Amino acid sequence: MANKKLHIAHFTNTYFPVMSGVVRSISTFRDAQEKLGHTVFVFGQDAPNHEDSEPFVFRYPSLNIPIRNYPATIPVSAHIDWVLPILKLDVIHAHHPSPMGTAASDKAEKLGVPLVFTHHTRYQEYANSMGLPEDMVRELIERQLADYMEKCQHIIAPSSSIKQMIEETYGIRERVTVIPTGIDLTPYQKADGRPVRQKYGWGSDQKVVISIGRLAPEKNFTTLIEAMAIVMQKHKNVRLALIGDGPDKSSLEKLARKLNIADKVDFIGLIPFDEVPAHLKAADFFSFASVTETQGLVTMEAMAADLAVVAVDASGTSDIVEHEKDGLLTANTSQDLADGLERILRDEALAQRLRDGAKEKAQTFETIHVTKKMIEVYRQAIADKKAGVYIEADKRKPIFTVAWNRLVDKAEKWTTRLNTGTGPLTRTN
Repeated sequence: MANKKLHIAHFTNTYFPVMSGVVRSISTFRDAQEKLGHTVFVFGQDAPNHEDSEPFVFRYPSLNIPIRNYPATIPVSAHIDWVLPILKLDVIHAHHPSPMGTAASDKAEKLGVPLVFTHHTRYQEYANSMGLPEDMVRELIERQLADYMEKCQHIIAPSSSIKQMIEETYGIRERVTVIPTGIDLTPYQKADGRPVRQKYGWGSDQKVVISIGRLAPEKNFTTLIEAMAIVMQKHKNVRLALIGDGPDKSSLEKLARKLNIADKVDFIGLIPFDEVPAHLKAADFFSFASVTETQGLVTMEAMAADLAVVAVDASGTSDIVEHEKDGLLTANTSQDLADGLERILRDEALAQRLRDGAKEKAQTFETIHVTKKMIEVYRQAIADKKAGVYIEADKRKPIFTVAWNRLVDKAEKWTTRLNTGTGPLTRTN
């Protein structure tokens, strides 16, 4: 069994052409798993205008959510139901709890194979963006996640802080393993940033601060742009480059104009994944303000490109960056982030020390190394499934004392207030 090559299925709400940390994680692990001789299948959303360049990608129907320009996968497919038993799967790896996670757990039970789940996201952080009472949404999310994880044989935490959150919130302390997404260091080591600088007209005298991410509220780009405005008042040769797209793009462009730095901010948009290393190499520094990361994947990529990092001290990022050794961590304010950026702009010796530290840190994320650890988890999950072992949450935790009927009652009261306009939308007990 130890040497057996596995048939692995990844179930995800999104895959290429969508670009996100989850998609990069799946793609990176898939490539490394195949290099190790395993056969890998990906089940994701329909992408009508995209042609897959890799084999064994199966697509479920999906609907686009216009407000967020994001696909909603509908995991119903007679063709996939027919083909799954033929694939002789050894393990199913889910990357979202719903809807594809639900499909993954159903298929795992029907096929008699183990289910592994990566807790990529702090889902509770989105409770305040749904237009419903935050406490009610948080309770629902946590209870549903707990129920879902108890269908699994193993949980992957992309960072130590996520593992700690799982332990504290759900009381799950066994069969939870920290495995960050690996990085293939070769493209970053070989990348040449000079053509990119020439393309965007970045002169040799200009210092380019780059950041990557979905232009959405949770990524906190407002703080970064405000910080850059402060920095640019003192350093006229500094530019900001943002790679990514999202619903906040127009508002961020408006903010840059309001702060009179629009001519020094390049909204590059989405770029192919294989162009990311060269764009990072073209920059001088990397800055990141997100406070909702699970592992800081883009920060890891910046380190692989030998960039000094200045970032907000938040979960995910702080799991990767060691303050004063391979980056600078700041409080979540535009002034504090600006102060950190000014330090490395003024002190080249500090900037070089951080670059050297980042380069050394990146070696610990080498993709084959972390992928071998993932394969070990799969093998343990296979053994646990055969033994009838599942994840066990602590039923004494508060989320398990929340009665479903109480949550339904709260939802009904909120809906009544919304529909009738009787009183403010306050919390109901």
